[in-house]
Amino acid sequence: MTHTRPFDPAKYLTRPEAQEELLNEALESGDAAFIAQTLGVIARARGISQIAKDTGLTRQGIYKALDDNGDPRLTTLLGVLKSLGFSLKATTA
Repeated sequence: MTHTRPFDPAKYLTRPEAQEELLNEALESGDAAFIAQTLGVIARARGISQIAKDTGLTRQGIYKALDDNGDPRLTTLLGVLKSLGFSLKATTA
């Protein structure tokens, strides 16, 4: 019998450039769930505790907002982005 472990991309997404590339891909998709999930992966890669301190949110609140079923409020999204050192920029398509 083969035993497998759940895959956690946060363990491998350690380079800021790779995180930026993934986040841009998620934003370009326009898929809110994918964006939230991607931010959750990046936040876990960098450390949820620090993100919680920076945003004033609880760790549980961040996990809940940025999980597969999360739908974070705009204030949460912007706070997490700022804490991670990212910003949003609008461009014309």
